[in-house]
Amino acid sequence: MKKWKLALAAGLSVLLLGACSSGDNDNASTAESTQATTSEPAEKSTIRLAAAASLEYAFEEKLISMYEKENPGVTIEGTYDSSGKLQTQIEQGMEADLFFSAATAQMDDLADQDLVDADSEVDLLENKLVLITTKNNPDNLEKFEDIEKAETIAIGDPESVPAGQYAQEALTSLDLWDSLEDRFSMGSNVTEVLNWVAKASADAGLVYETDAKTTDDVKVIDEAPEGSIKDPILYPVAQTTVGKNEDGAKSFLEFLQTDEAIKVFEDYGFTAAK
Repeated sequence: MKKWKLALAAGLSVLLLGACSSGDNDNASTAESTQATTSEPAEKSTIRLAAAASLEYAFEEKLISMYEKENPGVTIEGTYDSSGKLQTQIEQGMEADLFFSAATAQMDDLADQDLVDADSEVDLLENKLVLITTKNNPDNLEKFEDIEKAETIAIGDPESVPAGQYAQEALTSLDLWDSLEDRFSMGSNVTEVLNWVAKASADAGLVYETDAKTTDDVKVIDEAPEGSIKDPILYPVAQTTVGKNEDGAKSFLEFLQTDEAIKVFEDYGFTAAK
């Protein structure tokens, strides 16, 4: 009898050890399975965009959120100013991954210094220069040449603002620049020019058509006459050679060329470059 009890006790011990071992293995398998099916979090990265002030609304209201939604973990940081100022900042070491200029001159200068990748450059958009006045049009302006009726005229500083350079070109070709020069208020970017007219700090101004469409506080009188600006107002975009996120910049640049992105730009008054 004593031998039988000892054998029974030994058998029970073996069964208990086997059950524990099986439970441990099951738990380990479950843990391994859970670990294998848990998705890894999206890798976080930042793409730094330096873009002309006239592009700010399209990017900040629509395009950036569209891209970030399609690319979880990616953040777009935009800096907006005159193309000339952005060029200077890039030359001085600003870490921009993409440069989106309102004129080709600034892009060409950076390409000559190997600060942008010329092979990535795309002439993406076109814009138009327009004469605007305050909403009530007190000087009864009817055509572009009527700018000479205005006592104060806001334009971008031609030294750094492409819209100001185009304004100077158009007015010079119409033989109006010299006679109007003492009436100019020079803005540091096209948004500042727009705001001066919107707030009636200037009687008239020359801005891009896309900027004029962002507010009901100004009235568009006329486009710059055909031939007064020699070349189309092109907006080139390119990757820089000084940015830290080359892959992200390439991806975002490809996105900006999609039909979906171009449609957004068109909604803000731009046209696709021919």
